[in-house]
Amino acid sequence: MRTSVEERFGTVEVRVSENLPVDVATHPLATSGCLLLTDILALAIARWGGYVIWGRINPNVSQDNLFQFWPSLLLYLIVYAIQGLYSAAGLSPVKELRRAVQSTAFVGLMLASTSFFSKDADHSRGILIISSILMAILVPWARALVREQFSACSWWGVPVLVLGAGKTARTVVDNLHAHPELGLKVVGCLADDHPVHSNCKGVPVLGPLALAADIARSTRVRHALVALPGLERKQLVGLTENLSQHFRHMILIPNLFGLASLWVTGRDLGGVLGLEVHQNLLVPANWWIKRGIDLAMTLAVGICSLPVLAIAALWIRIVSPGASPFYCQAREGEGRKKIRVWKLRTMYPNAEELLQKHLAENPAARQEWESHLKLKNDPRILPWVGTGLRRTSLDELPQLLNIIKGEMTLVGPRPFPRYHLDHFDPRFREFRAKVTPGLTGLWQVSARSDGDLQVQESLDTFYIRNWSLWLDF
Repeated sequence: MRTSVEERFGTVEVRVSENLPVDVATHPLATSGCLLLTDILALAIARWGGYVIWGRINPNVSQDNLFQFWPSLLLYLIVYAIQGLYSAAGLSPVKELRRAVQSTAFVGLMLASTSFFSKDADHSRGILIISSILMAILVPWARALVREQFSACSWWGVPVLVLGAGKTARTVVDNLHAHPELGLKVVGCLADDHPVHSNCKGVPVLGPLALAADIARSTRVRHALVALPGLERKQLVGLTENLSQHFRHMILIPNLFGLASLWVTGRDLGGVLGLEVHQNLLVPANWWIKRGIDLAMTLAVGICSLPVLAIAALWIRIVSPGASPFYCQAREGEGRKKIRVWKLRTMYPNAEELLQKHLAENPAARQEWESHLKLKNDPRILPWVGTGLRRTSLDELPQLLNIIKGEMTLVGPRPFPRYHLDHFDPRFREFRAKVTPGLTGLWQVSARSDGDLQVQESLDTFYIRNWSLWLDF
């Protein structure tokens, strides 16, 4: 087996055999540059917004405050770079959000302190405060939008070589394909126990592990994922030591599936590697902060939503006269306690009868119901108003009362009725009952009606194990 390199149109092609090309089309510098330009634009818009808003409050504010911002723009970008926000790959959306907000707040405090101690009367502190708040919102939002638009492009991210092609490697490749926003683009796998020309979840197996150094020398691949949990300790240490001089970034995938993955810190225990898993659920201060945010946002949203509730209730009475526009259902809350969950009624009063008739007449609908416990074309839904309320999730607004009572929270696993919970494994049901149910949850915003029971269980489990205020945001 020989290795040669051909460069065509900016794409490096490595041939590990005559008929097996590997294309490395990613451009990390382009990815970092895209994020840099996004930050500059978001910061500029936030500063302009701060100037406009403060100008409404204080019409005498000088326009010079708008132009004084440009020298400090470099300071924001430097702090962002120090925090690793211009890495082309590997940063999860939750950690990106935390770093962006913390960095923005840090620079804002630095500028405010400088203005205070220098007693610069020409510099508006009002603009600084408002623009800092806008920056903390716009920068993460703009980054998320850019990732959503470009992460599927071939040039986005960095090329990654996976060492291994077994079950662990297949799981890793699957996850990276499902989350292109991470920017880790797998270009090939290496494994001693898999033949060349085979594939690992659509990724070609290039050859044995011994080929890794040749590929690193011949291409721009600088990231390696070691997915060989069955390898003996001595072999694993030897492999990582040999390849560390060729790959700048090496990520070891241990056989620890099921543990928290977001808030894990490496610890040096006298030369022994330890992984510290932070149990955010056990920090009382986190729950008090979460409860405070719940009450503040619930009261604000509740007051603003009163006209929507009134209009929706009237519309429901017109479409389906003779029945209450509100619907109450017993569901399971924290500690498996029964709670009464309120909703705007989006179904006909004889919904159960309509459902059973529809399922009896449509085998495909019955299969969909058994796997999702939802129907995309549900005959129970009220026309127009029911469809609109469910599509926008406005039918959940009455549950703001449950949040005020402390039975629910804004973000958490959704409280399911008994017939839904009975389809889950009892251990997962107990695990789910450890936290307060939410008005919305991770699988609602990620999969919505497309998520079957397995997806619901997977996303709810991830949320509970990796819970933090940043994940809620």
